[in-house]
Amino acid sequence: MEVIHRRCAGFDVHKKSVAVCVRLLDTETKLQKQVRTFGTMTRDLVALGEWLAGLGVTHVAMESTGVFWKPVYNLLEGRFQILLCNAQHIKQVPGRKTDVKDCEWLAQLLQHGLLHGSFVPPRPQRDLRDLTRHRAQVIAEKTAVANRIHKILEDANIKLGSIASDVMGASGRSMLHAIVTGEDDPEKLADLAQRKLRAKIPQLELSLEGRISDHHRFMLKMLLEHVNFLEKTIQEITQRIEGAMRRHDAEASGGQIVPFVEAVRILSTIPGIEVRTAQNVMAEIGQNMVQFPKDANLASWAGICPGNNESAGRRKNGTTTKGNRWLRSALVQAAWAASHTKRTYLSAQFRRIAARRGKKRALIAVAHTMLIIAYHILKERRPYFDLGPEHFDRLTPERLTRHLVKRLEKLGHKVTIQPAA
Repeated sequence: MEVIHRRCAGFDVHKKSVAVCVRLLDTETKLQKQVRTFGTMTRDLVALGEWLAGLGVTHVAMESTGVFWKPVYNLLEGRFQILLCNAQHIKQVPGRKTDVKDCEWLAQLLQHGLLHGSFVPPRPQRDLRDLTRHRAQVIAEKTAVANRIHKILEDANIKLGSIASDVMGASGRSMLHAIVTGEDDPEKLADLAQRKLRAKIPQLELSLEGRISDHHRFMLKMLLEHVNFLEKTIQEITQRIEGAMRRHDAEASGGQIVPFVEAVRILSTIPGIEVRTAQNVMAEIGQNMVQFPKDANLASWAGICPGNNESAGRRKNGTTTKGNRWLRSALVQAAWAASHTKRTYLSAQFRRIAARRGKKRALIAVAHTMLIIAYHILKERRPYFDLGPEHFDRLTPERLTRHLVKRLEKLGHKVTIQPAA
């Protein structure tokens, strides 16, 4: 088998140790193989880098095992060509599973060019990923706390959620704070309603008539303080994200790629994508589309396109593949928001597919379209241009005509079509 890399190494990374196999091929026939085990402390990894550099190693391969690969990658980045490989794509021979055998197998596959590395973004983008993902987790935690507040209110037989669409809105919070301070008069609590909710004061008085105990007040006080803390944390993380984007743009000014701040602005022109969603998308895919040759490559990497499963000429289950779950979640939420916009191409696409395939499949299809749009507007550096809700009707006018005629005939009408002059 042809040798691609003459001096390479394979790593089997664990929490406390790294098994390393180096394969050196100086001539066509003479192969040298060295195997050593290092610790994962910073001093050990620095010694590992010096050992590899002394042997003239140029390429390194390792599996993406949890988060244990990150310190190894960070300390060796820039010194060697590192391939981070999906563990599912590397299979060891059954019955020979040891750390040494694993690193030897990785080194052998790498030397013959049989490994494909995963996309690892540059360090500034990795830092942004940490921030946006942490913010998403904090937002999910805030939602969980709000759900616990609903449970406490139901336990006290307070039906505020049945009247107010958002218990954690301005009116709802005023009522909750009043309940915590000891107020239990339904009329006084209902009078705290603001704006449109004041039209429902009679219903609010009925819903706020419950049996509130000291235990309920204590629990509500703790949960409201927790919500306030989480909201402050979300605000601080958002400010940190915006500052990190501006700093990166200032350091990389004059380049050929779209600046982070400009990319967020362009992405925000897509219906359903707000600034926070645009920041999440940018942190996952970056502003440089060179690493994705085509839009289909980006969709496949994100796991937002149908899978390929065909045998004997028959197409089987086309379930979407496992990809970037953070990006997928952000796109699906944006697709749901886009489906509620008025007179847009994305909302028309959602209704068209949902009528035949259901809302869940329609959401995935719209999310796929939004990712393709993001790819092209970042690559071409121009804002989004909406095709309009009539785009599908203009594509196949004959099909739409047949559909409308059939609907009229089902209602008992006799339809005769005559072309316009």
